[in-house]
Amino acid sequence: MLRKPRRLMNQINVVPYIDVMLVLLIIFMVTAPMINPGQIDLPSVGQSMATPATPIQVNLHLNGDVSLIYDGSGEVTIARGDLAAKITDLQKTNANRPVVIAADKNIRYQEVLKVMDILKQAQVKHIGLLATPKAL
Repeated sequence: MLRKPRRLMNQINVVPYIDVMLVLLIIFMVTAPMINPGQIDLPSVGQSMATPATPIQVNLHLNGDVSLIYDGSGEVTIARGDLAAKITDLQKTNANRPVVIAADKNIRYQEVLKVMDILKQAQVKHIGLLATPKAL
């Protein structure tokens, strides 16, 4: 007698996989309530008694003038060579007082970098650039 050739079975039997998944689900459901949730000790932030210092604003104008605005004063024009000495004098009471540079948008960036270099040589720690948002 001739035997029929065996046909290949091209189906996956998923019943064993379902059994394994159900066993894992039961294990996780039993062990999850036993796990003690971790306690995180977060740092607390107290309110600072000191108000933040108002920044010193260095304005660079298109004609090459440099001016300062500090402590609510008006705009005071200053020579570029005296800038480091004036900033150092203003920071005597608070060495961490920030300095922001506001430049006309048509000024070459190299001029802004020169002022930043002057401020770095005067050992100003916090230097920023001031920009105004676009009006919609």
